[in-house]
Order: sequence, then structure tokens, then C-alpha cells
Amino acid sequence: MAQVRYTRLDNRRPSSNYCSTVTVVVFVALCLVGIWMMTSSYVGPAQNVDEVSLDTKDGIKKQMTPPAEEGNVQKSEDSAGETPNEEKKGDGDASFPEVDESSSKQDDQEEKKEEKIKEEPISSGDESSSKQEDQEEKKEENTKEEPTSSGDESASKQGDQEEKKDEKTKEESTSSGDESSTKQEEQEERKDETASSGETKSETEGGENKNDDSKSENGFDGNDLGEKKDLKDHPDEENPESKSENGFDGSDLGEKEDLKDHPDEENPDSNDKQTKPETEDNESGENQKKTTADESEKKSSDDDTEAKGDKETKTGNEGAETKTEKESTETIVEQEKSIPKNGTSGDLSPPGTQLELLNETTAQNGSFTTQATESKNEKEAQKGSGDQVDFKWTLCNTTAGPDYIPCLDNVQAIKSLKTTKHYEHRERHCPDTPPTCLVPLPEGYKRPIEWPKSREKIWYTNVPHTKLAEYKGHQNWVKVTGEFLTFPGGGTQFKHGALHYIDFIQESVPDISWGKRSRVVLDVGCGVASFGGFLFDRDVTTMSLAPKDEHEAQVQFALERGIPAISAVMGTTRLPFPGRVFDIVHCARCRVPWHIEGGKLLLELNRVLRPGGFFVWSATPVYQKKTEDVEIWEAMTELTKKMCWELISINKDKINGVGVATYKKPTSNECYKSRSEQQPPICADSDDPNASWKVPLEACMHTAPEDTTQRGSQWPEQWPARLEKPPFWLSSSQTGVYGKAAPDDFSADYEHWKRVVTKSYLNGLGINWASVRNVMDMKAVYGGFAAALRDLKVWVMNVVPIDSPDTLAIIYERGLFGIYHDWCESFSTYPRSYDLVHADHLLSKLKQRCNLTAVIAEVDRVLRPEGKLIVRDDAKTVQEVEAMVKAMKWEVHMTYSKGKEGLLSVQKSIWRPEDVQTLTYAIAA
Repeated sequence: MAQVRYTRLDNRRPSSNYCSTVTVVVFVALCLVGIWMMTSSYVGPAQNVDEVSLDTKDGIKKQMTPPAEEGNVQKSEDSAGETPNEEKKGDGDASFPEVDESSSKQDDQEEKKEEKIKEEPISSGDESSSKQEDQEEKKEENTKEEPTSSGDESASKQGDQEEKKDEKTKEESTSSGDESSTKQEEQEERKDETASSGETKSETEGGENKNDDSKSENGFDGNDLGEKKDLKDHPDEENPESKSENGFDGSDLGEKEDLKDHPDEENPDSNDKQTKPETEDNESGENQKKTTADESEKKSSDDDTEAKGDKETKTGNEGAETKTEKESTETIVEQEKSIPKNGTSGDLSPPGTQLELLNETTAQNGSFTTQATESKNEKEAQKGSGDQVDFKWTLCNTTAGPDYIPCLDNVQAIKSLKTTKHYEHRERHCPDTPPTCLVPLPEGYKRPIEWPKSREKIWYTNVPHTKLAEYKGHQNWVKVTGEFLTFPGGGTQFKHGALHYIDFIQESVPDISWGKRSRVVLDVGCGVASFGGFLFDRDVTTMSLAPKDEHEAQVQFALERGIPAISAVMGTTRLPFPGRVFDIVHCARCRVPWHIEGGKLLLELNRVLRPGGFFVWSATPVYQKKTEDVEIWEAMTELTKKMCWELISINKDKINGVGVATYKKPTSNECYKSRSEQQPPICADSDDPNASWKVPLEACMHTAPEDTTQRGSQWPEQWPARLEKPPFWLSSSQTGVYGKAAPDDFSADYEHWKRVVTKSYLNGLGINWASVRNVMDMKAVYGGFAAALRDLKVWVMNVVPIDSPDTLAIIYERGLFGIYHDWCESFSTYPRSYDLVHADHLLSKLKQRCNLTAVIAEVDRVLRPEGKLIVRDDAKTVQEVEAMVKAMKWEVHMTYSKGKEGLLSVQKSIWRPEDVQTLTYAIAA
């Protein structure tokens, strides 16, 4: 298909000027013929020119759209040539609704131009012969052309005649010589230039026409060189149809309804590009018509006209673009209604292409999103999170250094305490603003030793503290052995090993039945937690707690060994556990003054101990006869009787040389009612035993539940049956967390997590589970995730956030353990405590009231290097978290999203930032 050139149709000239122009042209032609062609059989063109011009003028006013078939035939026939009068092309009035007719005119002009170039002599010759041949050719073409083509040709001739008239006028004003001689010289000069121009144009057109077929196939069949150059800068305009065939930008496969209402959202830039060519043609025509007369006077040859015409078209477009953009867009929409499906366009691409562009604007996106939508969502996500996008992490500078626990190392808050009598200085004092810096690593930190070897020894460089070894070395707590810290015995009360001590307790009280009746244990004042560590061999899980005190890093030793533990103290507030959940509470030389202040601390153990549960006390008052020990024993005996605890057994372990006293909590309220003195008092009915987050201690007792449908009225199922069965006290009349009846909700949650762990987590996340021991579930709900990991050699700290449904009692009921916590604060554990942290639909809720950056910094603090983080949440939150951890150089094992849901699996690196942030409240003077 030929490269179409634009033709100006100057149909806005006044009729008087038009007639004058025709008269002058006829006069000039007759003079030339009379002088040079006296004997020729010449038929004067005056009438023809006049008639064709009138037809053209009338045709411009009454243009009709030809059938699509004719347009296609016309396009295939026109393959060469352009009109020499390039300065007259591209009138804006002839472009849009009559797109098909103007296209035909341009094709006719191309044919006429090619034929004229072929017949014109290249060298200068007889002027009269050249003129005669030219006019005869025009006459023949006039008789052959269709009315529309005649209109185009006459318009072109009219332009030639006007130009000649203007030039003649110039000649007359500057020369008084022989008029015919002057014109002869002028015409000879023009013929030479025209011939030269014709050769150049023919060569150029030949090169351009090589790509015509491919252009028509791809949706473009008519653009001038200026447009072609522009399309090189904007290739998506050059071939819109092929873009659709090759995938386009995804806009034709989905989100159709949304894009109909907001077509600009599909691709604002490309839409602008697609509509601008059509808009610019209309605008260029209007601007060019206003300047045609001036331009005609400045041009001396057709070749110059073509070059300048292209340049002026571009200039006209730029000048009018902003003024008529809206009008042009409306014109395009109206044009779509009137253009035949297979018609052709006069000024730009054919109507089929324009229709495709409009169709693409309203097409579906399918599975592809648009860049506009992606960018918009990302900007909103960045604004919505309230956190910076380019995360620049810093290193925390504190006195505690690598062992920094924000809520326990708040030096400034501790100094401001009025008293430390009740261990207030060991309790939580969180900073007003949680830290967003990262805790440094100990020098020479190594990958932790895997369980169960870690129970016996750990790397000294990971917990480089020798004070406890020096202070408790003679009691076989911990020793320094080369590059390791070893634990030969594990505690003051079991110097020769914890397993013997554990078996001795069961021998003393067979009803304890480790791993069956007794499954969940609280170990108070745990030391290095060897008791809990060896209870794993009896299928028992133990929550060990000890304060961060002069027994340096004892809880950190426990966690490094792979044993559950938290930093906590029995001070002025309740422990962060529900009431009536532990099967056994154990204290071995725990140094807690149980009997003072009305037995407030022992009454706190009574709150968390299950009715029928045991308190195992192994301390010097049980078996030694020192004055202090005797006084404590007598005070404890009186207190336990008032509390209705039954002393089941007092036995002495001959191997370890220690005695153990075992008490049992009552399962009914009969004893409470029969007491002669109501001390300690019964708690008020309004006192909720499950309320424990920062609740002050009270010296009172909660009664045993009497309703058989209440939790605590009977002992749970034996382990492991209790893990899978819904607790008996969950009623079908209760609605579960996920909307089903509570028992069904429990079972569905368990099945869900078994399926997720088996089919996804174990094999699909790139996690080496052999290296995983300490696990934290930041939002445990029913503990289904922990239950699904039962067959692995792991333990799970199930955390129930304080603003989530209180389901922690259910977790304990099924033989697991956990803790309440507010994730806007730091967790009560040492840095580098956990191998894997799991967050299921927690962070999206947290960021509504917490600083998400601080939460992720806390995750980094508790997670070991090479530890894993699994996040399940909405895709937006997952994206934010991924950006944060990538800034910490974490390795992304997997990121996945489906709809609005996302999954992220990442591994912490050993990288630490170089920039330091000093936390003044954590610096000791």
C-alpha cells in the first residue's frame, strides 16, 4: 500500500478570489499557447479547469462516504506517486467524518503525481511541448477520474494555478520586460527543479512502498514521513493491531467493566498516544489553512514545499494540541459510529485501526493488571502503611548490647521506680516508642547446635557469659568446656541429672502420670531449664520462666539449648496466662517467698493451676531443719491449709539429697465454704481469673467451677487424645472464631493446618525442618498450627494477641502452651531465641494501631540468623513486609499471592547495618 501524503483543500477562500484566480490562470495559459503553439491541435484547458474547480468546490461541501469495498479496491490499486503540491495537503475539514472520501482523494493524487513525474522531461527542453503534454495529461485524467477523484485533482490544479498567479504577480511588479519571455525562464527553471525533485521522490517512495503491505496488515496504511518518524519514537502507535495479537498490555483480557468507566486507567500514556495522531491531523489542517497564502508566496519549488509542509504539520499540531484535545476525542468517538468497519482513513490510520484502538480502550484485562493500576496500588500501599518505602535500618546502641530486651532493659524507667521491694525492677517497662533499630550480634556468632545435642552443649560465642558458670558451677548448672558451654546436671536439686529427678517425682505421686494425665507444666525459677528440657523425654511440654537478674542470661541459656522459656518475674502483676490451665506447677529452689503478704504470690499460682492439678515444691524448707527453713515451712503449711491444698507427698531423693513436697488443688468448693476463717478471701464474682495482661495481683482465691459444662470442672482428655478433640466445654451454641459452631470451628481449624503444613510448609517453602527447634506462632487462635507440627521435634510458643479472641485456654486444654502479648510492645525474650516465626493474618491488623516497622524489627530481634519467617496475610501487607525484610538482606524463599491473599517465606541473614542509633533510655550512666 502506498504511503499516503496529505493534500490541502483550501475550500475556505472567498468565491471572488477564486474567480480571479481562474481568470488569471486562463489568461496566462492562452498567452503561452498563442506564442508557442500557433499550429498545434491544442484544446484549451480553461473550460476544464473552470468546470473541475467548480465541481471540486461543490464536492467539498457535499462529500459522501464511499462503500468500504470501493475504499479497499482503491487502496490496492494506488501504489505509487504523490501529488507534487505537498503544501496543499491535509485540510482538517476533510478528515473526520468523511474519512473514507478523503482517503480516496489522497490515493488519486498519488496516482496523478506518479504519472506526471514519469511523463515530465528531466532535462530542459521546449517549454511549449512540456506545457502541452502536462495539460493534455491533466485533461485525460479528468475524463477518467471518478467525481471524487476529479474533485481532488481540480483542487490540486486550483492550488497550482493560485501559486502561478502569485508568482506572476511578483514578476509583473518587479519586471516590465517581455512578459512571455520572463515566464518562459521561470517555467524552465521550475521544470528543472521538478524533474530533479521527481527523481528524488521516486527513489524515496520506492523505499517507503516496500513496507506498505506489512503496514496495511498491522493496521496502518497512510502516514507521511513526519508521522513515520514520530512512530519510531512511539512504536505502540505504529502497530496497534499487532499489539493486540501479541498480548498488548493485558487490557483486553480482564477488568472490562472497570475500564469502561475509567478507560484512562488502562494505560494513560498509550491512550494519549493513540488519540493524538487523529487529533493532530484535525488541528494541523485548521492551522495550515490559515497560513496557506503566506506559505505559497515563500515556496519556490514542489520539493521545498514537501519538506516545509511536513515541518508545518508538526508545528501546527503542537500549537493546537492543548486547545482542541477534548474536541478531538469527542470527534473520534463520533467517527467510530459512522466509519464503515473496513473503510479507510484519509489522514491517519484506516478506520479499522481506529476502531481497534477504541475497542482496546474498553477491552478486558483478563489475568493481566495495568501499569496504571499497579502503580496506583503501590502508591496507596506506601501511603497507607505510614512507613518509609526505602527502609534504612540502623543498629541499636544500648548498654545491654547483643542481649537487649526493650521492655526489660529500659534503664531510664527502672531508675524512676519508687520502690523495688516487689521486684518491680524485673518487670516489664516498655519504652513509649518501640525501637526500630536492629540488635547487634555477638562477636563470632555461629549457627546453633541442633536438637537434641543442644540440650547438652551450646556455643560459648553465642551466649558469651561465664558469670553463671562461676556462680553455679559447683551445682552442675553450666560449665565452660573449651568452645562450648555444657550442662552436666542442670539444676541445684538434680545435680546428677534431671531424668532421675523427674522419675522420682512420679514415683512419689503416681497420679502425676507424666505425658498422659500431666502434659503442660509451669516451671517457676527455672534456672537453665534443664527440668523442662528433659521432660520432653516424657512427652511433657514445659513453660519455664525466670527473671533477668543476677543469674546472668539463664533464660537465654535455656532458649539456646532449645528449651521453652520466657523472662518473667512474680512481682506485682499477674502472669500472662489464663486461669486454671497448668496441669503442674514446679518450683525447685526457685527462691520465691510464697508465704509473705498473705500468700499473694502462691495465690497467683493457685489462679493458673488447674483444679486437681499439682504443685511440686523442691526446696530446702521441705527437707532441711535450719531455723529459716523451719519458719518458712511452718508458714507454708498454714497457708496451704487455708487455701485448701492437700499435701499428697513428702519424699526425699537419696541420690540427689533433696526432698519434694507435692500439693493438690481442690476440685470443688466444699473446703472453701467450711473454712473457719475466710483467709485468704474468695475473689469477687466480678474478678475474671482469665484477665491477666498487666492486671495487678490480688490476695484472693477463685472458686472451682461447679457447672459441669464449665472449663475446669473436669480433667481434660489424656494426652495425646486431648490434642485433637474439641474441649468438652466448647458448646455448639457458641460461635467460633471463623463463624462455625465452636466445636466444628476447632476441628476445621485443625484440619486446615494439617493440610497446610503437610502440603505446603514441609516441602514447599524451602525450609530445612531439621534445623528448626524453637517456633513462635504470633497469632495462634486454636493452636492448630502447633498441633499440626506435633510429629516434628519442635515446640511452639503460641501467642494470643490481647486484641484477638481469647482462645488461649483452648490451646492449653489441648495439651499445648502459650502466652498473651501485645505486639505493639517487645516480647519478653532474649534476642535470637527462635528458629521460625509464623504470622497468620496478624500484621495487617497490627499496622492499624502499631508501627509495622517496629514490629518487623522485633521479629528480627527474636529470630535467629538463618531463621525463617512465614507471613500469611493480605497481599498488600505481604508486599510491605517483603520490602522491609529485603532491606535487611533477608533471602526470599517464596512469595505468592492469589486474589487479595498473599504468602511470604523468608530467611533472616546475618547482615547488620553500619549506621548506629543510640537509645538513650537504654543506656546506663
